[in-house]
Amino acid sequence: MRMAAPWVIACSFLLSLATFQGAEGAIGVNYGMIANNLPAPEQVISMYKAKNINYVRLFHPDTSVLNALRGSGIGVVLGTLNEDLPRLASVPSYAASWVATNVQPFAGAVQFRYINAGNEVIPGDTAAQVLPAMQNLESALRSAGVTGVPVTTAVATSVLGTSYPPSHGAFSEAAAPVMAPIVSYLSSRGAPLLVNVYPYFAYSGSGGQVALGYALLSADAGGAVSSVTDGGVVYTNMFDAIVDATHAAVEKAGVQGLELVVSETGWPSGGGGDGATVENAAAYNNNVVRHVGGGTPRRPGKAVETYLFAMFNENGKAEGVEQHFGIFQPDMSEVYHVDFTAGSS
Repeated sequence: MRMAAPWVIACSFLLSLATFQGAEGAIGVNYGMIANNLPAPEQVISMYKAKNINYVRLFHPDTSVLNALRGSGIGVVLGTLNEDLPRLASVPSYAASWVATNVQPFAGAVQFRYINAGNEVIPGDTAAQVLPAMQNLESALRSAGVTGVPVTTAVATSVLGTSYPPSHGAFSEAAAPVMAPIVSYLSSRGAPLLVNVYPYFAYSGSGGQVALGYALLSADAGGAVSSVTDGGVVYTNMFDAIVDATHAAVEKAGVQGLELVVSETGWPSGGGGDGATVENAAAYNNNVVRHVGGGTPRRPGKAVETYLFAMFNENGKAEGVEQHFGIFQPDMSEVYHVDFTAGSS
């Protein structure tokens, strides 16, 4: 998760100076399960419904969670385990078995939005396996009679070699040979690319050079920079700047109009990191919910489907801020309040 180093560099520099029909304005929440004290899946899915959270992202298949989602009407992004990528890429029968076990029995009763093959493995040792895994999973879905479920992957901002100004966004030398055929493939299928966007890590790693308000989508929160001008386009927050830098990178890779889904974004409420407070986490996530329906400067009026990270504080994560991204405690009490109806009002 996360790796925002390009944006730390970009913001330091800054301060020295298609066919896919997305869920318009949809806000979901990642349901991470790296903890030993979480509520039962049935309770969790009931929470999603009670809190007006209509979309969920699962990092890997879990039969009990998928059973709890039956008939819920909640849109589901279902991920594969990164360690499964080699077999998914090289053994078509394994991809068929994965679909037969994790998708086919639930199709119809569970509203799958996307299958994402791997999370944040580009660039890296298994990066070259992402596209063949996607292709094998798509073939397996088609053979199983499961239609209307795009196959994609989730990337971190580490795929960007250039990110400032946003219009200059480009994939890095390490990522470009993998990303170019992936975005071309996604475009040909009318599928979106999933992108994990974390202004928090750019802010916390900048040594005070990134304005808090710019990172929080709160231009009036004080600090040196409340907006950035890129040609004739004005950016008032880093979230939009990161998304549009990724749009620019995709276009430089030769693909026009590809949709981006923000598959993770969030802010820690504790753990000792710079700016990791309940107040900042509440501000960030509520600002995101209110903001994404209006699009970005590069795509004005085009809502950005966005998934907050995460539903719960997870005690199995690394100590520090990683354990404090939850909107809720494991006892289901709020860490802070997020108004999930604000995005549709």
